[in-house]
Amino acid sequence: MRAGYIFTNKSYSKKSIMSTVLGAIALVALLGDVYSAYRHAGEMIASQGAVCLLALIYAFLGLILAVLARMEKDRFYLFAYIGMALNLIDIFMVSAILYAGALL
Repeated sequence: MRAGYIFTNKSYSKKSIMSTVLGAIALVALLGDVYSAYRHAGEMIASQGAVCLLALIYAFLGLILAVLARMEKDRFYLFAYIGMALNLIDIFMVSAILYAGALL
C-alpha cells in the first residue's frame, strides 16, 4: 500500500533565494523612498535618488539570478518565480518614478 509520499533530492537554488532577498531589499527601499517623498510633498533629495539607483541595480542583479536559477535542473523553482516577480515589480516602480518625475 502506497502512502502517497514522494522522496526527492531536489532543493532550492541559492541563486533563487538570493534573488528573492535582493528583490525584497529593493522593494522595501523603494517603498521607503516613495513614503519619504510623500511626507515631504513630493521633494526628493540626492540620497533618495541614490537609493533608487541602488535598488534598480539590485533588481537587475536579482532578475539575472532568478533567470539563472530557473534554468537549473532538478531544483524547486518557487523562489526563482518569487524573485522574478519581485524584481520585475522593482524595475517597474523605478520606471514609474522616473516617468512621473519627467512629467513635472
